[in-house]
Amino acid sequence: MRRLLASLAATVVLTGCTSSAPDPDPSTEQSASSPAPAPTETTPPAPGPTPEVGECHALTFRQALAVVGRTAPVPCRRRHTAQTYAVGTLDLTTKSGFTRRVDSSAAQRQMRTTCTARLPRHLGTTPRELRLSMVRAVWFTPSPARAEAGADWFRCDVVAVGSPRQLLSLPRRTKGWAAPAMCATSAPGTKGFDRVACSRPHAWRAVATVDIPGRRLPRAAVVADRMDPVCRDAAADAAEDPLDFSWSQESPTRQQWAAGQRYGICWVPD
Repeated sequence: MRRLLASLAATVVLTGCTSSAPDPDPSTEQSASSPAPAPTETTPPAPGPTPEVGECHALTFRQALAVVGRTAPVPCRRRHTAQTYAVGTLDLTTKSGFTRRVDSSAAQRQMRTTCTARLPRHLGTTPRELRLSMVRAVWFTPSPARAEAGADWFRCDVVAVGSPRQLLSLPRRTKGWAAPAMCATSAPGTKGFDRVACSRPHAWRAVATVDIPGRRLPRAAVVADRMDPVCRDAAADAAEDPLDFSWSQESPTRQQWAAGQRYGICWVPD
């Protein structure tokens, strides 16, 4: 899910292409008796409609990674994989009066902060509980051309991953929805490890997360020492026999750490 769509750091930015004509050859210029064609006027794009809370979208996994652009909503009674739970206004003006691009780091930071903060409230859960689910926030802006025409919205959608590169269908109403739990096809770090919704065939289940402090990702041994007691206790609580149990620890990768995942995950056989 783009590292389980863990902050959706891998983005696809939609851009347009233009071409310019070569300078005309004087030998091919039209004679005075041949009137030159009238210049054509290019109509600037309109800002377009602003998204609304409650809209549903039939996104593919790839579309869920595309931050810039707007997909047309579909009726929520039809199959859909995303639902808009918040709409905000981008702050695109700097203190010195310049206008930021919609795909600037400042705009992305505003959307990431707002959308991730509002998702737990929308679902009626806590940020820590949400870590153990397959649900994430994704966010979208108007295209640069629409932004130049005056569009300044951003939209927060909720999505859920069922298996690698596949989104789950959502209910008509996601407010208060019980997010699908996170499981895996094998132990973390082993061949065949994939995160999947627990409704899919699986062998392991995520049971706890452990915060990892610091500005930089600590050494693997330091992370393991911090996670060990929490994961051991969580595994004991989940086991039928508190004297016979096993667990696995998954620390964040450097890529996940850079994307904002500052915690490790404790797993148990299921």
